[in-house]
Amino acid sequence: MNKRAIVIGSGFGGIAISLRLQKLGYETTIIEKLDQLGGRARVFEINGFKHDAGPTVITAPFLFDELFNLFGKKREEHLNFVPLEPWYRYYFHDGKTFDYCSTIEKTNQQIRKFNTDDVYGYKKLLNQSIKIFDVGFTQLADKPFISFFKMIKVVPNLIFLQSYLTVSQLVNKYLKNPYLRKAFSIHPLLVGGDPHTTTSIYTLIHYLERKWGVFFCMGGTGKIVKELRKLMLHAGIKIKINTEVKELIVENNKISKIITNDEEIKNFDLVVCNADPPMVYSNLLKKYNLKRPFKREKNLLYSMGLFVLFFGTKIKYNDVAHHTIWMTERFKSLLNDIFINKKLTDDFSLYIHRPTATDKSFAPEGCDSFYVLCPVPNLQGNIVWEKESEKIKDRIISELSKTIMPELEKTITDVFWMNPKDFKNDYNSMHGSGFSIAPIFTQSAWFRYHNKDKKIKNLYFSAAGSHPGAGIPGVLSSAKVVENIIRSELKNDRKHRS
Repeated sequence: MNKRAIVIGSGFGGIAISLRLQKLGYETTIIEKLDQLGGRARVFEINGFKHDAGPTVITAPFLFDELFNLFGKKREEHLNFVPLEPWYRYYFHDGKTFDYCSTIEKTNQQIRKFNTDDVYGYKKLLNQSIKIFDVGFTQLADKPFISFFKMIKVVPNLIFLQSYLTVSQLVNKYLKNPYLRKAFSIHPLLVGGDPHTTTSIYTLIHYLERKWGVFFCMGGTGKIVKELRKLMLHAGIKIKINTEVKELIVENNKISKIITNDEEIKNFDLVVCNADPPMVYSNLLKKYNLKRPFKREKNLLYSMGLFVLFFGTKIKYNDVAHHTIWMTERFKSLLNDIFINKKLTDDFSLYIHRPTATDKSFAPEGCDSFYVLCPVPNLQGNIVWEKESEKIKDRIISELSKTIMPELEKTITDVFWMNPKDFKNDYNSMHGSGFSIAPIFTQSAWFRYHNKDKKIKNLYFSAAGSHPGAGIPGVLSSAKVVENIIRSELKNDRKHRS
């Protein structure tokens, strides 16, 4: 009789581990609360406008290649990853722009507009990023950290690479221009971290992007989910949508029963949660949680919340890049207000996604589709989102209209949004955080939620809140970690039986 696995949550981490478990020989069922697969990578469609709700940047494409290769298929026959140019355009408060480009030569040309000396500084930063990448990604990203002794082994390397510094501190060592310091520090925000507190391990992203590039999938991340769904069905994975897990019952240090909104599930060997780990322990394991001597959830630092504005325009804004980072004058103090003070301010910085710059299918003819992501405090702040959402929507539209999108108020159409309350309700995210727990040093690697529970023998995590962290490369690597753990356990079981 085949072993059976249940995967809770169908974000990329859930989809990836489902495919890997099925290949290992498990009869796998994936359970999703929403009415479509993808978790945060869901798709909204309204009046001919299409919006990817979640991740928009594809890096480390080989991680998707691996999933198709498991079943003898080629990713490129199903998904078209198009390289972007520029990768990101930065628009600063005074109208200055900086294009972060696909080649070092083009990037250096842009750097010279601000400070010639920083060309050499960027070279040194990139060299340091390579060293961090060799440890932080190559050696750690797909390796389990369920033993503290494994963590101890890598500590000397992490200290040597100055991982105790923050991203901002490391960038500031090499770059002098204040605009460039902001531009090259911003990456942690894409995985939920404040550059001034996030461990400098995350500067590996600079080289990760250089090594494999920055891509957009034609058809969007929704297309990726669609093709992965086909692959799952081809592999024999059972898919259950509109099914919310309410409770996990633990008996004899094992999950014995899964209670959903419409049934009780028994007869399985293991459970992998793609769901947010703090919510799993606080809500799904509430009876078991009472017996836990150490409860981490209250003492953790969480990522910021997100206000995500979706809209179409009746005209095309051809001067707006595919990815634009629109920055207000304040930087550190604004992030302090978001992460520490939990205060909603009148100013903000924005991440703007214009997929129609690359893929015209996202909007009707002659129109554009937009997704604007605004970092805001999570629900630990005392903000009444029912009142504030409309106000922040109006402020965003006004500021964009004054700067990079003239007369936006007149051309905008089909507006809607998500706020941290929606993230909590739709994605079961603790405190409505956008990316689970924050990527600070003391919440990374062994200090992050482990990919296997210490006490519950058949509970695993392939999620943004578990090692190695948030972002598409993070959650896809998390699935590889879980697979490696289970593969090792199966090998040991066979040894004991023989």
